Amino acid sequence: MATDVIGAIARLDWIAIGAALDERGWAVTPAILGADECAELIGLYDHREHFRSRVDMARMRFGLGEYKYFAAPLPPIVTAMRTALYERLAPTASAWMRTLRLGEELPARLDEFIAICHGAGQIKPTPLMLRYDAGGYNCMHQDLYGEIFFPIQATILLSERMVDFEGGEFMLVEQRLRAQSRACAITLERGQAIIFATRYRPHRGARGCSRAGVRHGVSTVAHGRRFSLGIIFHDAR
Repeated sequence: MATDVIGAIARLDWIAIGAALDERGWAVTPAILGADECAELIGLYDHREHFRSRVDMARMRFGLGEYKYFAAPLPPIVTAMRTALYERLAPTASAWMRTLRLGEELPARLDEFIAICHGAGQIKPTPLMLRYDAGGYNCMHQDLYGEIFFPIQATILLSERMVDFEGGEFMLVEQRLRAQSRACAITLERGQAIIFATRYRPHRGARGCSRAGVRHGVSTVAHGRRFSLGIIFHDAR
């Protein structure tokens, strides 16, 4: 299955994805996981040994639902996705970092970037699974866990819309300089990934390039249960 997903990621139209990221800060892919792969990942959720921590979103006032961070070593399919996506996104991420003057060019390989995270004390893996039941939602937020961060991340829907759940759109809110916030509600299908800005994205306007702040979340699930997989490339303190 890890080999299958690497192939699916390689076959994506990365020129179009890069253009969408530069134009609007997000892109939706065709399905990169099949039904069996989604079911396999969902099946891990109730096995405690795969995870390092669990977060009750209501208790933390993050929303209503829960999520679990994977423990090291990550499941092979998660490692494969994280590595393959990083390598394809690193050129766009490096260009964003240069444009926004956020730091030096990022390494081309995930293991080299993870070594930088670990050198800064960010040693905990951050890929996670999220579960929402009817009424669940995720407040708008950014996934930042220390000084080092990768400017792009991905979320893959694992449940089947209109069969396993209804509602639960992926939400993005962008704040541009001297403008009111703009929200997008994006409907995903099972196995699709949304690739989006972690904290900022470059926005090119009439006065040049500026930072547009980006937050993400999930709208209320009307019925059923919704699972998703979050792929974050920087590790956490």
